[in-house]
Amino acid sequence: MTRRRRHIAHLHLHATPTEAQQDDIIELMCGITPHVQAVPPHAVQLDLTSALRYFDLSPYDMVQTAQIRLKALYGIDSSAGLADNRMLAAMAADASAPGRTTWVPAEQAAAWLYPRPLTALPGIGRATAAILTRYGLHTIGQVTDTPAATLQRLLGAGQARLLAERARGHDPRPVTPGEPAAHLTADLVLDRDSLDPAQHHRAVLGLADRTGRRLRGERRSAGRLTLTVRYADRTSTTRSRALPEPTDHSPALTAAALELLHSLGLQRARVRAFTLRADDLRPAARTHRQLSLDPGEDRARAAEAAADRARHRFGPTAVRPAALAGVDEREGH
Repeated sequence: MTRRRRHIAHLHLHATPTEAQQDDIIELMCGITPHVQAVPPHAVQLDLTSALRYFDLSPYDMVQTAQIRLKALYGIDSSAGLADNRMLAAMAADASAPGRTTWVPAEQAAAWLYPRPLTALPGIGRATAAILTRYGLHTIGQVTDTPAATLQRLLGAGQARLLAERARGHDPRPVTPGEPAAHLTADLVLDRDSLDPAQHHRAVLGLADRTGRRLRGERRSAGRLTLTVRYADRTSTTRSRALPEPTDHSPALTAAALELLHSLGLQRARVRAFTLRADDLRPAARTHRQLSLDPGEDRARAAEAAADRARHRFGPTAVRPAALAGVDEREGH
């Protein structure tokens, strides 16, 4: 019995979908194949193997269908890669221009990989690349031509074995349907590109305050924050940090978010949008808070609870940080 060849598609999205859009995109892709896996923050992978016979289309045409649906329904451009495993599909997508698909058939994978730079392989960081280039290994093909014993002396047995497998295009991982890691996201797109540090500060302050309110409303605490800043030229920068302890307390979230903002050193950057993401979520009832001898913290939490009750009754703008007074709040996702 011959084994059926896999066909894996990797779609790299040239936009940051909102949380609601991410769920909709997964549902949309499930209309093509049930084997869909989110690859946060900007990609999704599909195992098309079982869908080809149902739709009676070629793998390439299936990928084109997925891209057209993304563009038509959400206005999102994508680059696509198609191969017989997840790693090669992701690499092929990275090599594709927006709206294009790069197909790497299994019999051509070795030739396609051979001239590519080492850094194109997933998991090859600067330190590993520096070691290999020091010994004259600059391309994937040069790695495949290097004896295993030599790689082991340079990198150690485990890392050398993994590198050799990847350089030969091997990746046995399946596309695993399932929910992405629990997270909560608040975003803000500015009316116009902004150079004003004070406006940047207010934007992040508002996102942190909104995130705290949502966490408390859902009775959850966050253990990590990630701030993404998108610029006028469509590039972006991301910073992340673990919180000292899981929390839903807006002042603690605000302090961490503003530290992330200051670490970016934006200076005269033309900013278009901010996204604040809370990860490592857990039920607030199972979150332990370090005891404090400062009565001010208890008073702050009591005031925060009272403010939440006021917002629940009179609307989200009933009580706000003073720095946000007069600012139009646009709820993100």
